[in-house]
This record gives sequence, C-alpha cells and structure tokens, in this order.
Amino acid sequence: MENNREIFHVLTRRFGLLNKNCCSIGTFEISTTQSHILYEIDKQTNPSMLQIAEILAMDITTFSRQIQTLIKMDLVKKIPSTQDKRVSILKLTTQGKFVATTIDESMNAYLEEVFSHMNDFEKETVLRSIQLLNEAMSKSTVCCTPIY
Repeated sequence: MENNREIFHVLTRRFGLLNKNCCSIGTFEISTTQSHILYEIDKQTNPSMLQIAEILAMDITTFSRQIQTLIKMDLVKKIPSTQDKRVSILKLTTQGKFVATTIDESMNAYLEEVFSHMNDFEKETVLRSIQLLNEAMSKSTVCCTPIY
C-alpha cells in the first residue's frame, strides 16, 4: 500500500490542482483559485468579500487581489451592501455566470467519466469516504495549514 502522502500527491496531480490554470473558457484563462472563487460566489446568496475569503480560507489581501483581477475580466462585480456601506457584496456578471456554469458542467462531466470506471458500490464508497475525510478535516486543529 502506498503511503498516505503519496496517495494525496497523485490525486492532486490527477485532479490538476497544481496546474496554473484550471480552465480555458472562450478567451478566459481561469486559475484554480479563481475557479473556486467563482464557484463560491455563485453558490452563496449575496456573499460579502469576507464571507467568501473565509469559506476559501484565504487571507483578505490575497483574496482582494484575486477579486480585482476577476473584476477587470468582467466576471465579478463588487456592490456596496445596503445595510453597511463598508461591506462589499460580490455578484457574478452575466459573463461570470456563464464561465462559472461552464466550469461546473465541465467538472461534472469529468467526474462522471472518472466514475464510469467504477460500479455503483465503488462510487458510493469513494464519495462517502471523501465526505468522512472532509468532516474529519473540519474537526482537525491543523486543517488547512500543513505542519512543516
């Protein structure tokens, strides 16, 4: 049996998480980080900048730079909150919604193809195992910050 770290390294490489860009959508080259940001903005209801940064465990300065890039690409817009003008609400533009939906459809097709090499029991076992791992990671005191 391979060691645990090796299993995760291979999985990371096969998922393309080390690639600089995850997706080319039309003229857009979208990074993995930008893809995650677009996904979360699309999934949440009127999210604030801080809310999305916290969900993605990104420091606000790095997150802010990514948002500025996405605004320049006309994929995201920042709107002052009606309740608190100091808070910015993030929304996808029409183009941003198209890019997020295209990435989502592409990832779902990729996963469907990967799972086509498994029977239903194997697929359910993998998905349940990943859910268990996610739950354990959420309870870990060192999650998301590797120990060096």
